[in-house]
Amino acid sequence: MLFRQLFDKESSTYTYLIASGRGREALIIDPVKELTQTYLDLINQLDLKLVRAIDTHTHADHITALGELRKATDCMTLMGEFTRAECVSDHVSEGDIIDVDGVKLKSLYTPGHTDESFSFVLDGGGAREDAVFTGDVLLIRGSGRTDFQGGDPYKSYDSIVNKLFTLGDDTLVYPAHDYKGFAVSSIFEERNHNPRLAGKSAEQYADIMNSLNLPDPKLMDVAVPANLACGNAA
Repeated sequence: MLFRQLFDKESSTYTYLIASGRGREALIIDPVKELTQTYLDLINQLDLKLVRAIDTHTHADHITALGELRKATDCMTLMGEFTRAECVSDHVSEGDIIDVDGVKLKSLYTPGHTDESFSFVLDGGGAREDAVFTGDVLLIRGSGRTDFQGGDPYKSYDSIVNKLFTLGDDTLVYPAHDYKGFAVSSIFEERNHNPRLAGKSAEQYADIMNSLNLPDPKLMDVAVPANLACGNAA
């Protein structure tokens, strides 16, 4: 399997390019508009055909590359069924399988950071560990804020503890962001060592999240409307 993790320094966003091998069909998760040419160059160098571009949710801290990638490659853009982005080509529901040339992602509805967030579980097929792309709902030793875009700390706790934490211990965790220099974690690590969640009740978690008092993302007023238009800023 071909797997590339790319990082946008400005927004601390991780993007994931996945294919079954060189010269095959590929998918990309959470791409950033400013890095569109980087993605296209890499796709060309690896002789890939991009067929799916996926956003885990409507991001508030960067503009998505979904629209630019669709224009450049004719790929289908995809988000969860509850997104308000009308420009998306296709939608997934809980339990749907995205199959791109043998690369299989299972869709999990994981609200909490936003009310339309999805995570995607990669079936490693025995050749490598299973993995989950958690968007912003579960971060490495943290979790996504729950104070805007329909976020809710109780829904976040439920999504993480009752869905993501039921995955296998060795399932690798790949979030959409990291601010501490981590690249990957595992379900075992986060279940046992995430300071917001390990040993915490839903009420304790909600208290933590409700007391963060974080400033709005500096690009939120631009990024959210642009991302509802698949990256086309007004």
